[in-house]
Amino acid sequence: MNTGDPGGSGAAHPDSREADSPAHHQPLLDGAELDHAAIAVRSFDEMVPLLEQLSGARATRPERVERQGVEVCFVGNVELIRPLSEVGSVARFIDRRGPGLHHIAYRVPDAGHAMETLAARGYSFTSEGPMAGAGGHRIAFMHPRSTGGVLVELVERSEK
Repeated sequence: MNTGDPGGSGAAHPDSREADSPAHHQPLLDGAELDHAAIAVRSFDEMVPLLEQLSGARATRPERVERQGVEVCFVGNVELIRPLSEVGSVARFIDRRGPGLHHIAYRVPDAGHAMETLAARGYSFTSEGPMAGAGGHRIAFMHPRSTGGVLVELVERSEK
């Protein structure tokens, strides 16, 4: 009988996700769900055709988010982020790491409340409160030093 354990001890394989399934954990935030993954790029031209072909979705019209120094577009649930200049956090990210996965985002009913809840559990943020993001949404970024090195965005969708 194959137990999934290469050593045959009968224990679950360490890569097994069964013990880590959502049914086994109480979520930190009620109503949170994965919203999108974001990729930092220098140009939309390389990624948009590939993502459109893979997903069948059409890219949204690029939107400038001046406050964050970026232009963004979405292809399905993938956000492409392009820095508007050679300075700023996304430009620094690309300079250090190259284009690639920038952050993951979770949709929450109330970004301010989510920040309070998570801060009470020891998580830190890159801003004191939610800020305006693309599409008129309220957003907040959890600081990577409190999330194991991954930038996590909280997104409160606008009613538009």
